[in-house]
Amino acid sequence: MPPQPKEAGLLFVGPSREFPQERARRTYEALVDAGARLFARRGFDATQTPDIAAEAGVSVGTFYRYFPDKMEMFLEIQRRHLARAYHEVMGRLTPDRFASVDGRAAIEDALGVLLDHINRSPEMQRVFLEMALRDERVAALKRAFDDAARPALAALIAKIAPRKQVPDPEATAFIIHVAVVECAIAIGGGRGAAPVARDRALAALTELVCRAVGLGEAGSTR
Repeated sequence: MPPQPKEAGLLFVGPSREFPQERARRTYEALVDAGARLFARRGFDATQTPDIAAEAGVSVGTFYRYFPDKMEMFLEIQRRHLARAYHEVMGRLTPDRFASVDGRAAIEDALGVLLDHINRSPEMQRVFLEMALRDERVAALKRAFDDAARPALAALIAKIAPRKQVPDPEATAFIIHVAVVECAIAIGGGRGAAPVARDRALAALTELVCRAVGLGEAGSTR
């Protein structure tokens, strides 16, 4: 598991939650799952707490025993989603992995995981991006993800790429992060159907990142 940078506290540390019984934990998870389905299907505004309760098979009163409102549920869903994406992607981008496998293959693998993550629910991705423009709490979660990923990426670049090829790892990480996230959202369908096939887009994105960090033909820095 990759380290959790101090910048990412909001992303990885959610509200403390203890359940006196296993049934209570299952009810909570059923509500979260139901909310995720409805937010992705209908969007945030069209999803109401009675809808979520009905989808989960519980009463509205039960909903309010676990969440004060639907926004708190939405934040919990997105926190989980972003934390999982961080761990799945950054877990594949470590110095040890670059030392043991071809660097180009490691980058392509990590990018593929990011695309798969978005492809799980491009509708939810669209709702998240929309809400990040409207609500500061959602925007703060997005910043937490960015603030976690950039330093980790900069540290990796500093270790695998000679300074002669990449003189400013921090700035390079910033550019790569923005480009990769935006491209991944577009390729994954977060902004509608992509104009090129996924495999072609992934190959082009892999090539762009490899060139940015100085990977040569064989996938090693030179």
